[in-house]
Amino acid sequence: MGNLEQQIEAVLFWKGEPVSLKKLAQIFTKPEEEISAALAALEANLAGRGVSLVRKDDEVALATAKETSELIEKLTKEELVKDLGKAGLETLSIIIYQGPISRAEIDYIRGVQSNFILRNLAIRGLVERVPNPKDQRSFLYKPTFELLSHLGLTKIEEMPQYAEARAEIESYRTAATAEEKKEEAAVGTPQEIAA
Repeated sequence: MGNLEQQIEAVLFWKGEPVSLKKLAQIFTKPEEEISAALAALEANLAGRGVSLVRKDDEVALATAKETSELIEKLTKEELVKDLGKAGLETLSIIIYQGPISRAEIDYIRGVQSNFILRNLAIRGLVERVPNPKDQRSFLYKPTFELLSHLGLTKIEEMPQYAEARAEIESYRTAATAEEKKEEAAVGTPQEIAA
C-alpha cells in the first residue's frame, strides 16, 4: 500500500483542499507526531518540484510551487475565458437551487468528486465557501453577489422556477427522511443493529 509519506501525498492530492493533522492521524490511525514526521519528509521530497506542501495553522495542502506561479497565473487566466462546461453549469445549478450546500452533498448529487469544479467556480467569483454552522470541520458553498449581479438578479429567489424547485427538493428530502425512519423502525438503528 506504500509508505506513510506516499499515502499522505495521495490523500492530499485526492482531497484537493487543506486537511488537518488530526484528520490525517485519524485516516491513518497513527499518532500526530508520526504524521508530522511523514509530512516533513514529503515536504523535503517536494523541494525543487512543481508541487509544494503548504502549511497553515494545523492544516496542510498540496499546491503549486511558487517557482511556477507565473505559468499557473497565465493558465488560470486562459481557463477563466473559457466556458464553464457541462460539469461547471451542473455544479453551479446545484449550488444556486440547493445552496448553501456542502461539497459532500454536491458530490453525492453529481455522483463524482467536485473539488476542481468548485475551485474553478470560486476562482471565477461565482460561488463562495463559508463555514458550516452545523459542522465546524466542513464548509458550505453558496452563490456570490457577483453571480447575482451577472445574472441581473437582486436576490436568488428571482431565478426561474426557484420556489417550485426548492419545494420539490424539500418534499424529496422529507420523503427520504420518512423512508429512513420507517426502515429504522422495522430493522433498528445502526447502533441497535451493532449492539
